[in-house]
Amino acid sequence: MTGSVAIQLGGLPVYVRALDNGLFTAGAPHDQGDGPSPEEVLTAVPAGDERIAFKSGYNKYLGVDGAGRVVGRADAIGPREMWQPVFQDEQTALLGANDCFLGRDEEDNVVAITQRAGPDHMVVVRSNTIRECDRPKEVPEEERGKLKDVEKNYVKKFQKFQDKRLRINEDGVAELKSARNEGSLHEALLDRRSKMKADRYCK
Repeated sequence: MTGSVAIQLGGLPVYVRALDNGLFTAGAPHDQGDGPSPEEVLTAVPAGDERIAFKSGYNKYLGVDGAGRVVGRADAIGPREMWQPVFQDEQTALLGANDCFLGRDEEDNVVAITQRAGPDHMVVVRSNTIRECDRPKEVPEEERGKLKDVEKNYVKKFQKFQDKRLRINEDGVAELKSARNEGSLHEALLDRRSKMKADRYCK
């Protein structure tokens, strides 16, 4: 957890919302697919020992006061401003410095007053960070540039170089264009190198 996040309370898109008096409340419900409001965007900061701190849009860190209220009035991260994410059964809860879990009371104030996490204390920490499985695959250095250059790069990479001369197929790159569109570029390049007997992996 790092960078801009929103803490969703429960299963519905209701987020922790900062007030200008340093307190926090449950924001108004959002339609599915709608992002959080600016007052509901926090900044997550790693605080060591698998703990994390959250800073509100008012540049104050979220902590827990003596009454168990979640407040954002600290200018720096202290023991009261550290939160411990707890994961169980694919769900997440946030444990405060008072050993109570973040949730909300009957008046929709955000509090940490319960030592046992129930369904009302399950949160979803949302961010706009790209997940690893969604990251665009990086184009290998050999495949950058025009197809003619791509073929030359692969010949240089795999050629046996017995006579120090590049053997490149002179039939043009039309078939490589269609192969790239079909997702079979590597096979087409290997086939062309095989015809030129220019690849140490080709018999």
